[in-house]
Amino acid sequence: MTTEPTSAAASAGQSSSPTARMNIGEVLELLREDFPTISIPKIRFLEEKGIVTPERTSSGYRKFSHADVERLRYALLLQRDHHQPLARIVEILDAIDRGLEPPPLVALTPTVPDVGLAADGLPSPESFRRHDDLRLSRRELLKIADIDESLLDQLEQYGLVVPRRGTGHYDSDALVVATTARELADYGLEPRHLRAFKTAADREVGLVEQVVAPQRRASDPAASARREDTVAQLATLSVRLHATLVKAGLRRI
Repeated sequence: MTTEPTSAAASAGQSSSPTARMNIGEVLELLREDFPTISIPKIRFLEEKGIVTPERTSSGYRKFSHADVERLRYALLLQRDHHQPLARIVEILDAIDRGLEPPPLVALTPTVPDVGLAADGLPSPESFRRHDDLRLSRRELLKIADIDESLLDQLEQYGLVVPRRGTGHYDSDALVVATTARELADYGLEPRHLRAFKTAADREVGLVEQVVAPQRRASDPAASARREDTVAQLATLSVRLHATLVKAGLRRI
């Protein structure tokens, strides 16, 4: 039986289920069909390397979830069929845990989820409501956005890209800004030229904050949902107005 890489990778990033815990012998039997040479010492070794972190009972016995088993299966697949060292496997699993897509097993580079845009290329209300858990390291941001250290330093200098507070990781917004800045740089526009965009965005955010301020004082349970919906709709209208005004202005050039 051959394990499907895509399903194994998807399961590898899932959090452990609160039910169906297994001991190490049961895990061994589940993996042995695909990996006949697997042994209990090998499973313990993979645990030591950080591939899985099974729960421990009060007596110290390991208890594995189905997600732990699929994570082990994925790691063994990368090691056996794609000759990846354990350090690289740990790096890939860490990227998946931080919200990146499982890598194609040819390139073995985690990819970023698609950013939701409307048909006309403008963000939709849903894109403003979405809060993904993507976390990119600095190296990953540089690689995926295809920018160099100098450009990222300038984007951070002008407040256009900001790492998440307390983590040092970058989110999908930072990736879009960095990628867009790189494309604008092809036309001679440097980060210092983009400060006007940041200033305009801050003003638009201020207007939205004024509108939703009264809703913050509401104490009913539905107030938070109403506020989120209002912010998403106002953000969409604001971006639409901004883009249309720019388009109208460009006609005069």
